[in-house]
Formats: sequence, C-alpha cells, structure tokens
Amino acid sequence: MATTTKIRPRALVRASGGPRYAVALAVDALGTGLLRPFLLLYGVMVLRLSAPVTGIAMTVGIVVGLVCMPAVGRWLDRGARSTVVAASMLVRVLGVALLLATPAGHVWLFSTAALFLGIGNQAWPAAHAALVATVAHGRERDVALAGGRALRNAGLGAGALLATACLAGGTAALQALAAATGLAYLTAAALAWSVHVHAHPAASPTEDREEGPAPRMRTLLAANVVYVFCLNVPEIALPLVLVTQMHASPVWSAAIFVANTVLVVTLQVPVTVLMSRFSRRTALALAGVVLTASYLGFLAATSLGHGWGAPAVALVSVVCTIGEIIYAGSATALVTHLAPAHVLGRTLARFELSTGLGLAVSPAVITALAPHGSAALWGSLAAATLLSTGAVATEKDRRGRPGAGFH
Repeated sequence: MATTTKIRPRALVRASGGPRYAVALAVDALGTGLLRPFLLLYGVMVLRLSAPVTGIAMTVGIVVGLVCMPAVGRWLDRGARSTVVAASMLVRVLGVALLLATPAGHVWLFSTAALFLGIGNQAWPAAHAALVATVAHGRERDVALAGGRALRNAGLGAGALLATACLAGGTAALQALAAATGLAYLTAAALAWSVHVHAHPAASPTEDREEGPAPRMRTLLAANVVYVFCLNVPEIALPLVLVTQMHASPVWSAAIFVANTVLVVTLQVPVTVLMSRFSRRTALALAGVVLTASYLGFLAATSLGHGWGAPAVALVSVVCTIGEIIYAGSATALVTHLAPAHVLGRTLARFELSTGLGLAVSPAVITALAPHGSAALWGSLAAATLLSTGAVATEKDRRGRPGAGFH
C-alpha cells in the first residue's frame, strides 16, 4: 500500500497544478468569498426583491446548473483540463456582469445571473479534480486535492471577512463587491488557462487502475448525497437550532462557522496524509462513523438546556468538522481512483451531480425536520448517515471482492 508520510510544500504545489494554478485557485476563492455568502442580500438590498423570491431564484440556478454536468464530463474526457477550469470561471464572470446589469425588481435577469453562477460553481469541482488527477497520481494526488480544498477554504474565508467589513457601505458596497468578484474570476480564469494542462486519456498512466467502462458507483453516489449534508450543518442546521430553538446568542453560530473554516484550512492536508494509511474506502466509511457520532452528540448536547447546551454543541461541532475533513479527503480521491482514465470526466461529473443534489436538498430537509424536534433532525441524519456508511463499506468493486483494490 502506498502511503504518504510527509508533507512537502513544493511538491504539493507542483502536484496541485503548479504555482500559477495555485494562485488562480486562491484568487477564484477570494472572489467567491466576496459575493457568494451575500448573494441573497444583493437580491434583497440592491435589486429590491423579496427574500423568498431571491432564495427560489438562487436555488433554481443551482439545480439547473447541474444539467450542464454531463456536457462537462464529456468535454473533460476529450482531454480538456485547464480549459474547462478556466471556462467554469469565465461563465461566472458572465453571471456577475448580468448581476451588475440587472435593474431593480427584475427577477428573471437575477435568475439568469444566478444560473450562470450556478453553472460555474457546479462545473469547477469536477474540472479541478480532473486537472489534479492528470498531473498527480497515487497518494500524492489525494494530498494535492486536499491541499486545493484547504487553499479554497482559506480564500473563501478571507473573502467573506473582507466583504463583511465592507457591508457597512450598504448597496454601493454590495455592487462594488460584485464588481471585484467579476475581476477576480476573470483574473483566475486567465491564470488557469495559462497553465495549459491537457490530457490524452488513451496514453494516461494506469498504474493504479485498469482500463474499462465507467464504474456505476450507484451505492457510492447515493451515499454521497447523504454524506454531503455535513457541509451544510455549520451553515444551516446549527444556526437554526442554536438561535431559534435553544435561544442562544448568534455569536455561537458565528464562532462555530469560523472554527470550522480554520480547522478545514489547517487540518485538511495533515488528516488526509494520516488517512493514507488506510484504503480510501475505509477512510470514507470512517468519515461516516465520525459524522454519525457527531449527529448523536448534537442530539445529546441539545438536551442539556440553555446554560450548557450551546458550549456542548460547539464542542461536538469540532467532531463533525473532523468527519467532514475525512470525507472531503477521501470521497473525490476514491472516485478518481476508481475511474478508468478515458472516462474520468464523466465519472467525476456524475459524482458532482450527487454532491450538487445533496447540497440542493439538504437545506429543505434540515429546515423541514428541525421544527419536529432534535430527535427528528439529528436522529434522522444519524440513521441515514450510518446506513450510507454501511453501504459504502460493503460495496463490491468490479472484480467482485468487498473493498478490494482501493488502496
């Protein structure tokens, strides 16, 4: 079993696409952090749309954006890599331009802008993973993917902090942030395109997988829809529970969100390196166990009452974040390992479809379960995640042996 035991920064940057590509990722993430957390506010404050209408338009943009994924997968399988990454950034430039050109009250133009932003946001992860899988192999690829996620979270956090400081400027500040986001996307697209990474699938290295048809991965894809709920726990579930049910200060929600970002940035690469001692499938199953334990921990913490409840939730959120880190470091890596080189793009596109579906439905599911009590919310999430974990752990590979070949 190939195990990564050291973190070498220069090798990590090289395996992630090189210095220019790393800068492109940082600039893109910074621009995304400036606008994406405040897109709802832009619709409400600048365009004078109602909050429900704005939210529906954003959701529709995300869901319809998923429709582009099969085309993205086919494009990647023709060998395109940095071009697809750049295109995912450029389509968001168009979305920002439409956003800035939308007059107050025009919901359809805002919806179109949200659609282009959604297409770019959905296409980028698959394109990025395909690029990294082309320039890095084995466990080095896994760590490079983890490094990219850490860098992206750092950029998103920095952008969000900068935007928060600027929000006192009102609508003018939101428009300026949108313009800065467009410039950041344009710069990032130029940098990503300049890397000129192109794959020739028929000649790609296949030392850790055989050529063959695209793996079906139905169990893995279904489980991923449930796993990905963990990404919305710090942003949606915990604020909802802490503020509306436990009547805790919003400071707790903000602190948990900041802690989640800091932990992902600092621990994503080291934890992925640590998990390289196990097969990728085992690591993904372990992530499910940790997430299930955290959901049961939230159930226990919310029963403690107002005094101890909020600190207990904050403590359990660290466990949940560790589960998220293990999941993020193993899921995409497992998919890139399973996919034959000539269908890597389509396989990643299918995986991102399941991720996008989970991210799209999780807010509705969480907000629907929460009013029925902590047992309904956390018990349901724990049961679904544990069921998914068992399915992932016992799924057989193409050669018919449970968990074989996933090292």
